[in-house]
Amino acid sequence: MKIYIVSGLGADFKVLEKLEFPKNCELVFIDWLIPESNEPFQDYVKRMAEKVDDSEPFCLLGYSFGGIIVQEINQLKPAEKVVILGSIKSDKEKSKFIKTGEVTRIPRILPVGLFNNRAAQVYSVIRKLFDPRNPKILEYFKVRDPYYLKWSVEKVSEWKFEENPNVIQILGDKDIVFPIRYSKPDYVIKGGSHLFPVTKHKEVSKILTKVFSEKMINVIS
Repeated sequence: MKIYIVSGLGADFKVLEKLEFPKNCELVFIDWLIPESNEPFQDYVKRMAEKVDDSEPFCLLGYSFGGIIVQEINQLKPAEKVVILGSIKSDKEKSKFIKTGEVTRIPRILPVGLFNNRAAQVYSVIRKLFDPRNPKILEYFKVRDPYYLKWSVEKVSEWKFEENPNVIQILGDKDIVFPIRYSKPDYVIKGGSHLFPVTKHKEVSKILTKVFSEKMINVIS
């Protein structure tokens, strides 16, 4: 069984490299694409979905913004199972901070230049103040194209989606990006910040092994 994986906003797959899956799973990582100028969100999702071979059963896994993307891909190419890490199931689970961006549309008017490398460094310092348990964020923040980052922030704030009850949600109880109080996750990682796939990889791996092993058994039977 192939598991197609999309990492977090601006992140490469190093943030997920410590996670373990059942041995009979084949991991296929979908790299972030740079959005075309003024590209609609659904068109972008279609381009991301092109890498998914739906001629055979498969699963989807997404982290953070990647969790949003895999749920959208699932609309186009239904998966056997969808798992999201540190992400939300619908727009109703957005934090007040993200909802403010949606209502005010501030992300749209922010200049692209605000999303440069200097801004990324400042962001990492601020995150460290609020979330000292995290390792160095810039180690995982690899996709730094300013247009991609601005576009992504816009799409997160604007995202509208009806919850799919079949999606399996794993959240950290100390996540400041997608606070757990707005969601009802299937699994909670105790003491997990937004980077819990790194800091709590053993706990997460046990859950993923259970979830995907059950799926393999169901498909075979």
